[in-house]
Amino acid sequence: MTNFNDIKGFIFDLDGVIALTSKYHSQAWHQIADDLGVTWTKSLEDGLKGISRMDSLEMILKAGNKENDYTEEEKIKLAAKKNDNYLALIGNMNIDDLLPGIPEFLEDLMAHNYKICLASASKNSPIILKKLNLARYFPDVVDPSKLKKGKPDPEIYIRGAELLNLKPEECIGIEDAAAGIQSINGAGETSIGIGDTQELSAADILFSSTKDITLANIEAAMKVNA
Repeated sequence: MTNFNDIKGFIFDLDGVIALTSKYHSQAWHQIADDLGVTWTKSLEDGLKGISRMDSLEMILKAGNKENDYTEEEKIKLAAKKNDNYLALIGNMNIDDLLPGIPEFLEDLMAHNYKICLASASKNSPIILKKLNLARYFPDVVDPSKLKKGKPDPEIYIRGAELLNLKPEECIGIEDAAAGIQSINGAGETSIGIGDTQELSAADILFSSTKDITLANIEAAMKVNA
Protein backbone atom coordinates (compact mmCIF):
# COMPACT_ATOMS: atom_id res chain seq x y z
CA MET A 1 0.00 0.00 0.00
CA THR A 2 1.07 3.58 -0.67
CA ASN A 3 2.70 5.47 2.19
CA PHE A 4 0.36 8.00 3.78
CA ASN A 5 2.92 10.78 3.30
CA ASP A 6 2.74 10.23 -0.48
CA ILE A 7 -1.00 10.92 -0.62
CA LYS A 8 -1.84 14.28 -2.21
CA GLY A 9 -5.49 13.96 -3.22
CA PHE A 10 -8.85 12.52 -2.21
CA ILE A 11 -11.51 11.41 -4.69
CA PHE A 12 -15.05 11.05 -3.32
CA ASP A 13 -18.14 9.21 -4.37
CA LEU A 14 -21.30 11.17 -3.51
CA ASP A 15 -24.20 8.88 -2.66
CA GLY A 16 -23.72 7.30 0.76
CA VAL A 17 -20.34 8.92 1.25
CA ILE A 18 -21.01 12.66 1.39
CA ALA A 19 -24.77 12.77 1.72
CA LEU A 20 -27.84 10.60 2.07
CA THR A 21 -28.83 10.91 -1.58
CA SER A 22 -28.92 7.14 -2.12
CA LYS A 23 -32.36 6.96 -0.49
CA TYR A 24 -33.74 9.38 -3.09
CA HIS A 25 -32.24 7.31 -5.93
CA SER A 26 -33.87 4.19 -4.46
CA GLN A 27 -37.24 5.89 -4.17
CA ALA A 28 -37.05 7.16 -7.74
CA TRP A 29 -36.07 3.75 -9.12
CA HIS A 30 -38.72 2.06 -6.99
CA GLN A 31 -41.31 4.24 -8.73
CA ILE A 32 -40.02 3.13 -12.13
CA ALA A 33 -39.97 -0.55 -11.10
CA ASP A 34 -43.59 -0.26 -9.94
CA ASP A 35 -44.57 1.35 -13.26
CA LEU A 36 -42.90 -1.52 -15.13
CA GLY A 37 -44.43 -4.21 -12.94
CA VAL A 38 -41.05 -5.34 -11.61
CA THR A 39 -40.96 -6.57 -8.01
CA TRP A 40 -38.78 -4.31 -5.85
CA THR A 41 -36.45 -6.23 -3.54
CA LYS A 42 -33.65 -5.36 -1.12
CA SER A 43 -31.11 -7.19 -3.29
CA LEU A 44 -32.20 -5.19 -6.35
CA GLU A 45 -31.97 -1.95 -4.38
CA ASP A 46 -28.48 -2.83 -3.15
CA GLY A 47 -27.36 -3.81 -6.65
CA LEU A 48 -28.13 -0.34 -7.98
CA LYS A 49 -25.64 1.35 -5.65
CA GLY A 50 -22.92 3.28 -7.41
CA ILE A 51 -23.75 2.34 -10.99
CA SER A 52 -24.89 4.55 -13.86
CA ARG A 53 -28.48 5.44 -14.71
CA MET A 54 -28.70 3.25 -17.81
CA ASP A 55 -26.95 0.32 -16.11
CA SER A 56 -29.43 0.65 -13.23
CA LEU A 57 -32.37 0.56 -15.63
CA GLU A 58 -30.96 -2.53 -17.36
CA MET A 59 -30.64 -4.24 -13.97
CA ILE A 60 -34.27 -3.49 -13.13
CA LEU A 61 -35.48 -4.73 -16.52
CA LYS A 62 -33.43 -7.91 -16.16
CA ALA A 63 -34.89 -8.51 -12.68
CA GLY A 64 -38.33 -8.53 -14.29
CA ASN A 65 -37.25 -10.50 -17.39
CA LYS A 66 -38.11 -7.44 -19.45
CA GLU A 67 -34.67 -6.58 -20.86
CA ASN A 68 -35.86 -7.22 -24.45
CA ASP A 69 -39.27 -5.55 -24.10
CA TYR A 70 -38.18 -1.97 -24.77
CA THR A 71 -36.40 -0.14 -27.57
CA GLU A 72 -33.32 1.97 -26.85
CA GLU A 73 -35.43 5.10 -27.27
CA GLU A 74 -37.99 3.82 -24.76
CA LYS A 75 -35.21 3.00 -22.30
CA ILE A 76 -33.83 6.52 -22.59
CA LYS A 77 -37.31 7.88 -21.82
CA LEU A 78 -37.62 5.61 -18.77
CA ALA A 79 -34.22 6.77 -17.49
CA ALA A 80 -35.26 10.39 -18.01
CA LYS A 81 -38.48 9.74 -16.07
CA LYS A 82 -36.42 8.31 -13.21
CA ASN A 83 -34.29 11.44 -13.21
CA ASP A 84 -37.40 13.63 -13.10
CA ASN A 85 -38.61 11.61 -10.10
CA TYR A 86 -35.21 12.01 -8.45
CA LEU A 87 -34.97 15.77 -9.03
CA ALA A 88 -38.43 16.21 -7.49
CA LEU A 89 -37.37 14.20 -4.43
CA ILE A 90 -34.11 16.11 -3.85
CA GLY A 91 -35.84 19.47 -4.16
CA ASN A 92 -35.90 19.82 -0.39
CA MET A 93 -32.37 18.59 0.32
CA ASN A 94 -30.34 20.61 2.82
CA ILE A 95 -27.32 20.30 5.09
CA ASP A 96 -29.26 17.90 7.34
CA ASP A 97 -28.72 15.29 4.59
CA LEU A 98 -24.93 15.46 5.04
CA LEU A 99 -23.39 12.38 6.60
CA PRO A 100 -21.69 12.79 10.01
CA GLY A 101 -18.11 14.02 10.02
CA ILE A 102 -17.96 14.88 6.31
CA PRO A 103 -18.00 18.71 6.62
CA GLU A 104 -15.22 18.55 9.23
CA PHE A 105 -13.18 16.12 7.12
CA LEU A 106 -13.46 18.34 4.02
CA GLU A 107 -12.36 21.34 6.06
CA ASP A 108 -9.37 19.39 7.36
CA LEU A 109 -8.38 18.32 3.85
CA MET A 110 -8.46 21.90 2.66
CA ALA A 111 -6.48 23.09 5.69
CA HIS A 112 -3.77 20.53 4.84
CA ASN A 113 -3.76 21.48 1.14
CA TYR A 114 -5.01 18.18 -0.21
CA LYS A 115 -6.58 18.23 -3.66
CA ILE A 116 -10.22 17.11 -3.75
CA CYS A 117 -12.33 15.69 -6.57
CA LEU A 118 -15.81 14.20 -6.94
CA ALA A 119 -16.22 10.95 -8.91
CA SER A 120 -19.94 10.22 -8.84
CA ALA A 121 -22.00 8.33 -11.42
CA SER A 122 -24.72 10.92 -10.83
CA LYS A 123 -25.08 13.58 -13.52
CA ASN A 124 -26.89 15.69 -10.89
CA SER A 125 -23.92 15.92 -8.51
CA PRO A 126 -23.16 19.63 -9.20
CA ILE A 127 -26.78 20.47 -8.27
CA ILE A 128 -26.52 18.45 -5.07
CA LEU A 129 -23.17 19.98 -4.06
CA LYS A 130 -24.74 23.40 -4.45
CA LYS A 131 -27.77 22.47 -2.34
CA LEU A 132 -25.49 21.13 0.40
CA ASN A 133 -23.23 24.20 0.26
CA LEU A 134 -20.23 22.03 -0.62
CA ALA A 135 -19.35 23.28 -4.10
CA ARG A 136 -16.35 25.24 -2.81
CA TYR A 137 -14.66 22.02 -1.70
CA PHE A 138 -14.94 20.44 -5.15
CA PRO A 139 -13.39 22.59 -7.87
CA ASP A 140 -12.91 19.34 -9.80
CA VAL A 141 -15.85 17.08 -10.64
CA VAL A 142 -15.67 14.15 -13.06
CA ASP A 143 -18.38 14.47 -15.74
CA PRO A 144 -19.92 10.97 -15.98
CA SER A 145 -21.51 11.79 -19.35
CA LYS A 146 -18.03 11.91 -20.89
CA LEU A 147 -17.02 8.47 -19.67
CA LYS A 148 -17.16 5.36 -21.85
CA LYS A 149 -17.75 2.95 -18.96
CA GLY A 150 -19.33 3.23 -15.52
CA LYS A 151 -18.32 1.67 -12.22
CA PRO A 152 -16.97 -0.94 -11.52
CA ASP A 153 -14.74 0.04 -14.46
CA PRO A 154 -11.81 2.17 -13.15
CA GLU A 155 -12.26 4.93 -15.76
CA ILE A 156 -14.02 7.40 -13.43
CA TYR A 157 -11.26 7.22 -10.80
CA ILE A 158 -8.52 7.36 -13.40
CA ARG A 159 -10.18 10.51 -14.73
CA GLY A 160 -10.41 11.90 -11.19
CA ALA A 161 -6.65 11.58 -10.71
CA GLU A 162 -6.08 13.23 -14.09
CA LEU A 163 -8.27 16.18 -13.11
CA LEU A 164 -6.20 16.60 -9.96
CA ASN A 165 -3.00 16.27 -12.02
CA LEU A 166 -1.87 13.46 -9.72
CA LYS A 167 -0.62 9.92 -10.17
CA PRO A 168 -3.13 7.21 -9.11
CA GLU A 169 -0.85 6.11 -6.25
CA GLU A 170 -1.03 9.67 -4.85
CA CYS A 171 -4.83 9.41 -4.48
CA ILE A 172 -7.29 7.91 -2.05
CA GLY A 173 -10.80 7.04 -3.26
CA ILE A 174 -13.77 6.81 -0.89
CA GLU A 175 -16.81 4.63 -1.62
CA ASP A 176 -19.72 2.86 0.07
CA ALA A 177 -20.44 0.29 -2.66
CA ALA A 178 -18.55 -2.77 -3.88
CA ALA A 179 -18.65 -1.54 -7.49
CA GLY A 180 -16.98 1.69 -6.39
CA ILE A 181 -14.25 -0.08 -4.43
CA GLN A 182 -13.53 -2.22 -7.49
CA SER A 183 -13.29 0.96 -9.56
CA ILE A 184 -10.80 2.58 -7.15
CA ASN A 185 -8.66 -0.55 -6.91
CA GLY A 186 -8.64 -0.95 -10.68
CA ALA A 187 -7.39 2.62 -11.01
CA GLY A 188 -4.41 1.81 -8.80
CA GLU A 189 -5.50 4.11 -5.98
CA THR A 190 -5.89 3.43 -2.25
CA SER A 191 -9.51 2.53 -1.47
CA ILE A 192 -11.52 3.43 1.60
CA GLY A 193 -14.81 1.62 2.08
CA ILE A 194 -17.58 2.92 4.32
CA GLY A 195 -20.11 0.43 5.60
CA ASP A 196 -20.47 -3.34 5.65
CA THR A 197 -17.19 -5.18 6.23
CA GLN A 198 -18.21 -8.22 4.19
CA GLU A 199 -19.63 -6.31 1.23
CA LEU A 200 -16.60 -4.02 1.05
CA SER A 201 -13.95 -6.61 1.89
CA ALA A 202 -11.88 -5.62 -1.17
CA ALA A 203 -11.23 -2.13 0.27
CA ASP A 204 -7.72 -1.30 1.50
CA ILE A 205 -9.20 0.50 4.53
CA LEU A 206 -12.63 0.02 6.09
CA PHE A 207 -14.66 2.35 8.30
CA SER A 208 -18.11 1.53 9.61
CA SER A 209 -19.23 5.16 9.51
CA THR A 210 -18.27 8.44 7.87
CA LYS A 211 -17.70 9.94 11.30
CA ASP A 212 -14.61 7.71 11.58
CA ILE A 213 -12.98 9.23 8.50
CA THR A 214 -10.20 11.50 9.72
CA LEU A 215 -6.67 12.06 8.49
CA ALA A 216 -5.33 10.58 11.74
CA ASN A 217 -7.42 7.42 11.37
CA ILE A 218 -6.47 7.02 7.72
CA GLU A 219 -2.78 7.44 8.51
CA ALA A 220 -3.01 4.86 11.31
CA ALA A 221 -4.81 2.36 9.07
CA MET A 222 -2.26 2.76 6.29
CA LYS A 223 0.58 2.12 8.73
CA VAL A 224 -1.09 -1.05 9.99
CA ASN A 225 -1.67 -2.31 6.45
CA ALA A 226 1.75 -1.31 5.11
